[in-house]
Amino acid sequence: MLVRGYVHDVVISCGAEVIARHPRSYERHDFIFDPLHYLALIEQKINALDQAAPLAGWRLPEEFMTLRRLLEARMGKQGKREFVQVLRLMEVFPLDDVAAAARDAIARRAIGFDAVKHLILRHIERRPPRLDMTIYPYLPRAQVTMTSARTYMSLLTGASS
Repeated sequence: MLVRGYVHDVVISCGAEVIARHPRSYERHDFIFDPLHYLALIEQKINALDQAAPLAGWRLPEEFMTLRRLLEARMGKQGKREFVQVLRLMEVFPLDDVAAAARDAIARRAIGFDAVKHLILRHIERRPPRLDMTIYPYLPRAQVTMTSARTYMSLLTGASS
C-alpha cells in the first residue's frame, strides 16, 4: 500500500491500482470523508447507518429517503442492508443514474436493490426494463385459475369448493 500526498489531494494505491483519492486539507484537525468509502463497512455493521460520521451531512436526492423508508417498512433490518446496497451502486454508477433508477423503481412499486440495479443497467444498455417477479421468492405468488359458475355459487351459499 502506498499513500502519496500532492498539493490538492491524497492518493492511496495498492500496486498500480488507485484505491482512494481524497481532496487535501491544510486545516488543523480537519476531516474530509468520502461516504462511498465507508459503505462496505456499514453494510457489515448495519446499525451504524444512522450514526456514521462519514455519512453525516451527505446530501442525497429525496428518492433515496423514500426508498429507504419503503425498504425498512417492508423488510426491517434487511431493508436497511438493501438500502446500503443501493447506495453502493454509486461506487460504479453516477449519482444521477442511481437516483433516476430509484425514482423509477418507486414508480413501478418494485422496491428493492435488484430492481434498482436492473433499471440502471437497462438505462445504460438502452433497453426496456423487464422485471421478472419470479426471482423474488419472498413475495406472495398469485394463483389465477379458470373461473366457473360453480365458484360464484359457492360464494353465495357460503360453501367452499
